[in-house]
Amino acid sequence: MTFSVGNRLIAALDAPSRDEAEGLVARLAGVPSWVKLGLELFCAEGPELVREYARRGLAVMLDLKLHDIPETVARATGKVAALGAGLLTVHAAGGRAMLEAAVKAARSAGDTRVLAVTVLTSLDDADLAQIGCQGPVAELVRRRAELALRAGCDGVVASPHEVATIRAIVPAAFLIVTPGVRPAGVAAGDQKRVMTPGEARAAGADLIVVGRPLRDAPDPAAAARAIIAELGA
Repeated sequence: MTFSVGNRLIAALDAPSRDEAEGLVARLAGVPSWVKLGLELFCAEGPELVREYARRGLAVMLDLKLHDIPETVARATGKVAALGAGLLTVHAAGGRAMLEAAVKAARSAGDTRVLAVTVLTSLDDADLAQIGCQGPVAELVRRRAELALRAGCDGVVASPHEVATIRAIVPAAFLIVTPGVRPAGVAAGDQKRVMTPGEARAAGADLIVVGRPLRDAPDPAAAARAIIAELGA
C-alpha cells in the first residue's frame, strides 16, 4: 500500500472523551489529512475509536509511545495494525530488538508504519542529565534516528530543531514527523524545542503535529488551512 502524507498536517485530538474528540473532528471539517489519538483519549475510549475512525476513512496516527520488552511491544503493535491505524509510535529508547519486533509485527498484520520517538519535545539538556541520559539532545536524537533506521522503522518523531540533522542522514522515504510546532505568536506551553510550521517543513519535516493551536482556535478549520498554506504541501 502506497503511503501518502497528504497535506502534511496531523491534528492532535487532545481530548478526554469521544464526545469532545468528535466535536473537534467536526470543527476541523476534514481539512487536516491526519488525526492523532494520544494516550488520554485512547485510555478513555479504547481501540474501538481507532477502528471507527479508520472505517470512516480518517488517517490515524496512534501515539502510544510503546516501550516494553520486544515480545510485548510486538503483540501490541499487531493489535494496533489490525485496528487500521496508519502510524504508530514506539520509543527508540526501547532498543533495537524492540524496534525490530514492532516493525516485524506491523508488517505481518497490516499497513501500519512504525515511528520511533527520539527525545520528547518537553525535554532539554538539563532534563536528560537528570534522568541519566547522555546528551546533548541533538546528539541523542541523531543516534536514536540512526538506530531506528537500522531497525527498519518507517520514520521517527523528533522536534523541529533536530529535523535538518536527521534529514541529512536518512533516505528521502524515511518519515520525519514533527511535534512541537507552533504558528507564529502562539505560546509554546510545555514544549521546549519549537518552530513554526513553515520552519519545520523547510528543515525537512514530512508531517507536523499540531494540537492546542487548532483545538483552541475560534475556527479550527480555518486555522488548519492557514497552517497548510504555510507548509506549502
